[in-house]
Amino acid sequence: MRKVHSTATEALAGLLRDDMVVMAGGFGLCGIPEALIDAVQESGVKGLTVISNNAGVDGIGLGRLLATRQIAKMISSYVGENKLFAQQYLSGELELEFNPQGTLAERIRAGGAGIPAFFTKTGVGTLIADGKEVREFDGETYVMERGLFADLAIVHAHTGDAQGNLIYRKTARNFNPMMATAAKVTVAEVEHMVPVGSIDADHIHTPGIFVQRIVHVPNPDKHIEQRTVRKRETAGAPAAAGEEI
Repeated sequence: MRKVHSTATEALAGLLRDDMVVMAGGFGLCGIPEALIDAVQESGVKGLTVISNNAGVDGIGLGRLLATRQIAKMISSYVGENKLFAQQYLSGELELEFNPQGTLAERIRAGGAGIPAFFTKTGVGTLIADGKEVREFDGETYVMERGLFADLAIVHAHTGDAQGNLIYRKTARNFNPMMATAAKVTVAEVEHMVPVGSIDADHIHTPGIFVQRIVHVPNPDKHIEQRTVRKRETAGAPAAAGEEI
């Protein structure tokens, strides 16, 4: 099966439809499959349920799909940095299934491992547990969480080959690897395509068996959400008493 496609639009051809469930990798703006998200936007599909740690920021990443009202529901753990996300949720336009971050990660991992549900102490006694089964184990109370599995996973990798073997870099190795295992079809955008056999098997994060389609996206934009460095003229200089640095 030929996995490598020339464009993100081609890589998603025949996969997109209204009201489907999509997992989108990344953490903030790090490791997001931006080219694939843009192709989803251009397709015009709507009513999407998107599983992602957050929804990018206004105008970048999943924020673009929020702007075009293509997302009906978000399953995520963080709603900060995106004013449109908050506005749509508070107005009732966007449904939100809110998860503690570790719970979201485990729900995705469980879905990829074929585990339909698991019990966790996180969220017990809070709104997170409302409507969910609660059970006691060894004198401790746990809440049941369901595993997550999507119609489509879109992920971003640093290095890959034509067989779909993937390597992620630093913070991008967060939700991407587990999402690649937890969908009917996984499409990866890859910064660096290398010959088959050139990746040490011990270095592969996602084996190619989990990846059905690949698109080479060299030199992607690397956005920075918040710059927290000092002004250049004060860098390296000792702070005066009471001075913020």
